[in-house]
Amino acid sequence: MKITILGCGGSGGVPMVGGAQGEGIWGACDPSNPRNERTRSSIVIEAESGKRLLVDSGPDLRAQLLRQKIGVVHSVLYTHEHADHVAGLDELRAINRMLDAPLPLYATDTVMHELEARYSYAFRPWSGTGFFRPVPEPHLITPTDKLAICDLDLQLFEQRHYRIPTIGLRCGDFAYSTDVEYLSEESLEVLSGVKTWIVGCFQYEPHVAHAWVDLVIEWCARLKPERTILTHMGPALDYETLRQRLPDGIEPGYDGMVLTV
Repeated sequence: MKITILGCGGSGGVPMVGGAQGEGIWGACDPSNPRNERTRSSIVIEAESGKRLLVDSGPDLRAQLLRQKIGVVHSVLYTHEHADHVAGLDELRAINRMLDAPLPLYATDTVMHELEARYSYAFRPWSGTGFFRPVPEPHLITPTDKLAICDLDLQLFEQRHYRIPTIGLRCGDFAYSTDVEYLSEESLEVLSGVKTWIVGCFQYEPHVAHAWVDLVIEWCARLKPERTILTHMGPALDYETLRQRLPDGIEPGYDGMVLTV
């Protein structure tokens, strides 16, 4: 199984738009290190069969897929409804054209209603010819489902992201948790024994909606994964500084990082 980190940045990416001369806001991140350039968080999981599952479609999706030379995915699963995770939905029409078919889309009832409200044109009945808009094939899920998608066996688990729930997923020895600041005992039990974990970590200090460095270290002390990779990182987390400060077994991710598990 191959996992590609399409993007590992927070909702504003790194650099964020702005700066005195419009050069971007880098925060503590060194602009000379390309691993500090972070687009919005998303991954692709590729099964041994070659089938690919896209997890979230953020606003940078087109550039991410082109950069990684990923020409097609076979299904999409949404972790939650925030714009930095769904705003690239229109780009999925290119995937429809590659598949020459509607694209299976997996989301909870709440997320599906949000997608239908924001992208109502995409959810109109399809005529069966041409893809001048994205054409999803909706599949409702619940946060604790066991699913078989793209030749992958997934166990979903619920996470808390301040006021809303998000979905984490486990596939064999791999797990993915973005946009999370609390994991219940039930969810930690699903994660028990995981070997490779990609987990959101926004900054050093405690945050109301996102995990922070010490919290991730605390989770890892309990779960003991062999390898933990941080994602959804904000401008306070310089790649090289963070890499040197983190304990063994925990490392920052970067856009374009590829894992084989």
